[in-house]
Amino acid sequence: MRRWLIGFGLAACAVAAFAASPVLPMHKAPAGARVYIISPVDGATVGRDVTVRFGLTGMGVAPAGIEKEHTGHHHLLIDVATLPAAGLPIPNDAQHRHFGGGQTETVLHLAPGTHTLQLELGDASHVPFDPPVVSRKITIHVK
Repeated sequence: MRRWLIGFGLAACAVAAFAASPVLPMHKAPAGARVYIISPVDGATVGRDVTVRFGLTGMGVAPAGIEKEHTGHHHLLIDVATLPAAGLPIPNDAQHRHFGGGQTETVLHLAPGTHTLQLELGDASHVPFDPPVVSRKITIHVK
């Protein structure tokens, strides 16, 4: 019985370690790939409804679920301090907006105040590329 408990404990630890580690394959990003925010510009003062336009060079845009080499889709990170974990799908919540239809712009409705925006390209399964294809973080002021 004791041997079974020790074995069960080791197996449980292995499962927990496996679950906490990246488990999805990461696609390689080509050298020079770059994602960026076309507008608004860093430091802009905007209204509560702001159009954000996405730019991408060195790769293509495809809807989520479409496996094609050197393509992905945009994820807009709003007021996010730390980039999503490598090897795991980018979260889908109010701070991590998915554009799995291949969209290259959106209109945000933001509360007044200062906000940060950053783009990250995800693959067909919403997993970041290796190395990550992320934009420079910009700050906007909503009046």
